[in-house]
Amino acid sequence: MTQRIILFLSLFLSAIYAFATPGINMPYGVTPISHEVYQLHMAGFYVCCVIGFVVFSVLIYSLIKYRKSKGAVASHFHEHIGVEILWTIIPFLILVVLAIPATIVLAHIHNTQQSSLTIKITGYQWKWKYEYLDQGVSYFSLLSTSQEEINNEKPKQEWFLLDVDKPMMVPINTKIKLLVTSDDVIHAWWVPEFGIKQDAIPGYINENWIYITQPGTYRGQCGELCGTNHGFMPIVVKAVPQEEFNQWVSTQQKLMSPLAQQERIKNLSEPELLQLGKVEYEKSCAMCHQNNGEGLPPTFPPLKKSRVITGQATATISFVLTGVPGTAMQAFGDQLDDKTLAAIITYTRHAWGNDVLTVRHKNILNIQPIDVKKVRENK
Repeated sequence: MTQRIILFLSLFLSAIYAFATPGINMPYGVTPISHEVYQLHMAGFYVCCVIGFVVFSVLIYSLIKYRKSKGAVASHFHEHIGVEILWTIIPFLILVVLAIPATIVLAHIHNTQQSSLTIKITGYQWKWKYEYLDQGVSYFSLLSTSQEEINNEKPKQEWFLLDVDKPMMVPINTKIKLLVTSDDVIHAWWVPEFGIKQDAIPGYINENWIYITQPGTYRGQCGELCGTNHGFMPIVVKAVPQEEFNQWVSTQQKLMSPLAQQERIKNLSEPELLQLGKVEYEKSCAMCHQNNGEGLPPTFPPLKKSRVITGQATATISFVLTGVPGTAMQAFGDQLDDKTLAAIITYTRHAWGNDVLTVRHKNILNIQPIDVKKVRENK
């Protein structure tokens, strides 16, 4: 009898230890909120452990002490008012005790006052846009995992489906206000190490904040089932010292200057357009239309042998800029610049045998950034 109880206790304590260790349990994180959430979680976890220990101890003791082989006879009794009151009051008190710190943590989560940096985060299918409102910097962050890895044509890298081309850059030891919204469907910006999971809802702006204490790269994902490519929408945040962040901001502002924008509408050679177009197509278009251009009909129609792609240049550019309302085809006018759009359209007009059809229809093959700029200005 004693040996069985000791065995049960050892197994029970081992389970508690296993679930409380990193890798199995939720992360402690690198922000004050993540620390508070972790401590609240562990408090509730240990309360559950105590309740489980008491309940199963009584249950196992009863099964062994009053088993049929020892001649035990079951008693016949009904409700006991005192016991009913007891097991109603005790859980109520436990919930009240846990609700107090939970309310305090919830209040801290939504206290965005005295923040030094504001970043607007917008979810798109299937990418994130980051806008540094006070610095005048904005860009899209897209999955950087290659299509070859996704299609099992190449070995998967360490951060398979968890890496992006442009991470969100933030300074450490700074309170950062996050304004989270969406351009299309409901998404959720979730980074476990920050203890934050904020819904991104079209037409609404939800506020949250982070204060990262340790430099490093932190990864997360969209936490809401947002469509067929929900699993291809990672989040990468790079936390750096303030001096490094200031240098990064300065570099980004130069890239967004009028002079830099002027450079981006210069004509490119055909090899340059095709090289850039292939890279950008795989980042922005291949998720829906596939690497082979055959799409996923009927939701995502094929681009291979498509009259939309091989038709008149202005019509094709206009289609990509404005998208198709009410369908999965997004408007890329606000997402991609003239140079990138020109390269993507040129690549699709050359790929999958489309060049033959384009020439047959007496349409030009190569689209230049200035062509996109002209159509954009006429819209």
